[in-house]
Amino acid sequence: MTQRIFRSPSKYVQGKNAIEGMGEHLSGLSENVLVMADEIVWDIAGHKVVSELQKVGLTVKEITFNGESSETEIKRIVDAGKSAKATVVIGVGGGKALDTSKAVADDLDAYTVIVPTAASADAPTSALSVLYSEDGVFEDYRFYNKNPDLVLVDTQVIANAPAKLLAWGIADALATWVEARAVIKNGGKTMAGGTTTIAGQAIAEKCEETLFKYGHLAYESNKAGAVTQPLEAVVEANTLLSGLGFESGGLAAAHAVHNGFTALEGKIHELSHGEKVAFGTLVQLALENHSREEIERYIRFYISLELPVDFDDMHLNEATREDIMKVAKAATIDTETIHNAFDVSAEDVADAIFAANQYAKSYKKRNNIQ
Repeated sequence: MTQRIFRSPSKYVQGKNAIEGMGEHLSGLSENVLVMADEIVWDIAGHKVVSELQKVGLTVKEITFNGESSETEIKRIVDAGKSAKATVVIGVGGGKALDTSKAVADDLDAYTVIVPTAASADAPTSALSVLYSEDGVFEDYRFYNKNPDLVLVDTQVIANAPAKLLAWGIADALATWVEARAVIKNGGKTMAGGTTTIAGQAIAEKCEETLFKYGHLAYESNKAGAVTQPLEAVVEANTLLSGLGFESGGLAAAHAVHNGFTALEGKIHELSHGEKVAFGTLVQLALENHSREEIERYIRFYISLELPVDFDDMHLNEATREDIMKVAKAATIDTETIHNAFDVSAEDVADAIFAANQYAKSYKKRNNIQ
């Protein structure tokens, strides 16, 4: 009998100016810490993290992340960590930087600390990384024996970031319950390795409820740079609830379609992970037996947050059937998550992609949305 499995980080800390107290959470762990961030993130939060660690007497090695969560980049940073004898790895930044830091910590057998600078994806809490080629093409998932030891989210840093990043995180998180409920219905496996627990299901469902309830208020709070209770709620939904919900609830078609888009060339790669997942969620809904009202609930919400819903938004207005079949074939390879919930062919997925596009175009036309 398949086991139910639930996974989570050892500790999750969220709040305004939370970075200022992070040294307290790390004291006693080690004297040698590797902190990685990209060039932009160093000024946003990286230097502040280093300052807080030095206040409690930790020795810090700084290294700049080059932007791609690839095997080459992981090896480069691992070599730096070995030279520094680091036993704690702290990733500061967005999804790819955090995924890379988890891989580095795993290779060094070090403690893993995650400090997101945007609530734009649900990568921070999980025991896995998404790996890409040097050119940004999806290659594989990498799994770890444990989740991060500490995830620390400073909501003032989040509020200072562009609001579109929060919207991207909402899009990524809104796929959580859509995918988990499909996996549960099919009895499929989750990213944690077993079937969905009651806790995983409840968290995934609460994630969606929170986003629909507070998403707009949080988005407007972020535009004002204000840390409000709705912003706190949505940051938690984007980061903790979605992270736990996808890992222990299950991934299905939405993320498989996202991965499929890496088979294409062109302007689609200017879109974020969350933007592509938003459209992937509409594709999954098109694969399922939902009413027009239910599907348009998501379309309406996405549009209100300035997220893509059709081929024009996705820079696919010139895509041919052959192009979409490339996406569909990549989304249905044997190892893809779509098989956790669906028994479908690449042709079925291609049809759902075209259908999702048409559903959104129809909604826009009826509501006079350009």
